Amino acid sequence: MTSHRVVAPMIGPGDKPKGPASYFPSIEKTYGQPMQHWLDLAADALDTRTHMETVGLLKEEHGLGHGHANAIVAYVKAKLTA
Repeated sequence: MTSHRVVAPMIGPGDKPKGPASYFPSIEKTYGQPMQHWLDLAADALDTRTHMETVGLLKEEHGLGHGHANAIVAYVKAKLTA
């Protein structure tokens, strides 16, 4: 099993996540990758980039919309500082 610095939340059917995680089902559906993929990319990028630089990376290199990219980065930052 691979170790992740930020683990994707388990969102069951009928669950209503709050905050940035509320975007996660839509992100998975829209971009075809599991949330763990996006969380790992963001966590790695935040090692050397600011919040907005990481949002820009997800938008420019991976085609995410601003709201989705921002939700991913905000979630990762909150988990890394917790």
